[in-house]
Amino acid sequence: MNRKRLIILAVIVLAIVLFFVSGANEALTLDNIKNQQARFQSWFVADPWLVAGGFFAIYVAMAALSLPGAALLTLLAGALFGLGWGLLIVSFASAIGATLAFLIARLLAQKPLERRFSRQLASINRGIDREGAFYLFTLRLVPIFPFFIINLVMGLTRMRTLTFYWVSQVGMLPGTLVYVNAGQELGELQSLGGILSPGLIASFVLIGIFPLLARWIVDLVKRRRIARRYGKPQGFDYDIVVIGAGSAGLVASYIATAVKSRVALIERDRMGGDCLNTGCVPSKALIRASRIAQTVRDGERFGIHAEKPRIDFKQVMTHVHRAIDEIAPHDSPERYESLGVEVIKGEARLQTPWEVRVDERVLTTRHVIIASGARPKVPELPGLDLIKVLTSENLWQLDTLPGRLAVLGGGPIGCELGQAFARLGSRVTIVQQADQLLPREDADVAEVLLTQMRSEGIEVRLGSTATAIEPGPSHGDDGKVLVIEHDGETQRLVFDRLLVAVGREANVTGLGLEGLGIGTNARGTLDVDETLRSLHPNIWACGDVAGPYQLTHASAHQAWHATVNALFGELKRFRVNYRNMPAVTFTQPEVARVGLNERDAMAQDIAFEITRYEFAELDRAIAEGETTGFIKVLTVPGKDRILGASIVGDHAGELLAEFTLAMTQGIGLNKLLGTIHPYPTFSEAAKASAGLWKNAHKPERVLGWLERYFAWRRHGRDHGRK
Repeated sequence: MNRKRLIILAVIVLAIVLFFVSGANEALTLDNIKNQQARFQSWFVADPWLVAGGFFAIYVAMAALSLPGAALLTLLAGALFGLGWGLLIVSFASAIGATLAFLIARLLAQKPLERRFSRQLASINRGIDREGAFYLFTLRLVPIFPFFIINLVMGLTRMRTLTFYWVSQVGMLPGTLVYVNAGQELGELQSLGGILSPGLIASFVLIGIFPLLARWIVDLVKRRRIARRYGKPQGFDYDIVVIGAGSAGLVASYIATAVKSRVALIERDRMGGDCLNTGCVPSKALIRASRIAQTVRDGERFGIHAEKPRIDFKQVMTHVHRAIDEIAPHDSPERYESLGVEVIKGEARLQTPWEVRVDERVLTTRHVIIASGARPKVPELPGLDLIKVLTSENLWQLDTLPGRLAVLGGGPIGCELGQAFARLGSRVTIVQQADQLLPREDADVAEVLLTQMRSEGIEVRLGSTATAIEPGPSHGDDGKVLVIEHDGETQRLVFDRLLVAVGREANVTGLGLEGLGIGTNARGTLDVDETLRSLHPNIWACGDVAGPYQLTHASAHQAWHATVNALFGELKRFRVNYRNMPAVTFTQPEVARVGLNERDAMAQDIAFEITRYEFAELDRAIAEGETTGFIKVLTVPGKDRILGASIVGDHAGELLAEFTLAMTQGIGLNKLLGTIHPYPTFSEAAKASAGLWKNAHKPERVLGWLERYFAWRRHGRDHGRK
């Protein structure tokens, strides 16, 4: 920081210190304002320009330095100057002060404020990108964040100073009017009985309902702007049109028709989406088959001797497709049409916010819910055109087990499918760019899974990046070669088939979103707010296309919010809460988590305590020979409130439900400990974890008193016998 900035910073710090040292912050109370009102009034009558000018300067300084008391000063302006002059003075003083705070942040504190308010800054930047100056106007009119935070954070954006000033001037005017009017009513208060005067009560009621009223006005302005631009139809065929019949789209359609709205569901391919056809259902069916094969191999541990399992891969895949076929009727067009949903097959494209074209047909609708899902991401590797890449979409068409399977990616999909194919007989190598498997999990959790995989013969190459694909060796091997960079060295891996599992990308192309100005965020998912609403008030998104979680249950959770907000959002909108979102990786051992883990807590600078319970201590796990893994619970220091739980081990996904319920309902470890769990079960691990926490927080002083009490009791009885 140069000398000029240091001087400015020193002056600002000195002014703030003087404000608090002088006791000015304690003087800015409603009682003091009332007590000193007569004196202020006499000063104003004696020298109005001096008092008004001084008040103006003080207000500007307080707003510029982000000092507390602006609301009370606004009330004082109404009491002292009346509605007209009070509104004029405060309106300009607050806008000028806010602009000075904006410039101070831009000049002095960009890096530290980016760290301190990173989440708020990201949200505001997205809003500016989507709506420009109108987004700042919305923040001013409906104070989602305190005004001083908006002033400082906006200074870190690319918004022009003049734009910030005039939007602040206009956006803060209605709120200023409400507070100045309330101050005027206080100024006319002559006795305690006047507190119940209709005017004063109405003023403070208006302060309470103003944010709701302002939000309604902003929504109305947005809707009218869009209606003028695109031409809103006079009537509608549907209340909601849902694009995509995957998990999110099916739940959205079900909820919408359950409340008797008219719904159309558009799907270009198969009902059920990825979960039914290429994701959850087929992968779990494959994992089940592979676990049976591994159980046969592990039989000798229990004294059960059997021949090496013979894998009929075609029959395994028949089992997989049979599972899909048996579940498919749950998601079929016939079922949803019987519920009242109109199912339409075809490609959907938005012509306007209210018109969806499906082939040659145009549907008009009050709301659109986009649930178009996601697809596997395939990196651009030189030589990729030499092979037919396997992904989680086309994997299920295999009828021959790959002899050598290379898996690119060590996330949940790569780990689940890699282990399954290895257990079915493939020689599997997982190539992971990160330094651990499952990079979102804690290192100790991932290490348990890594040890298990390597014990099963799976080769795992961590910290390795695939750079190219080359033709196979010249000595007759018909495989291909994956070129890998690891610690600056080039390695070559021969494979027969390559499974790419490096993530998924949202299906956003071909929907006509570009023409409506609906963009994507840094993750590549649709840019929606906390209520899942897009730039347009009647277009919503849920599921994989919206992110941030690409999980079936997350899609259903979002679908409820998107549908309810669409149908009833003019009255009440609900923000999506992801705090207690569970996730399971269905490897063996399973990896499950809800809430924070150590990695997340440290990244967010959240204090925590750890309670760790090993499955090697659990009777049922010992009896079944499944003692690998542990439960790790994060709690608030000194309290039993659960911040998160990570589980690695058999039945981890099932055990997670108890912790998810506890976090959702505000149940602490003390109540888990007081809950009766059947013996012997894996569920006892939750109670045992709570017991470990309790033992670590036992009241040592009380126990010391009890020890002395019982010693006294024993001594007294012994003395009596003598």
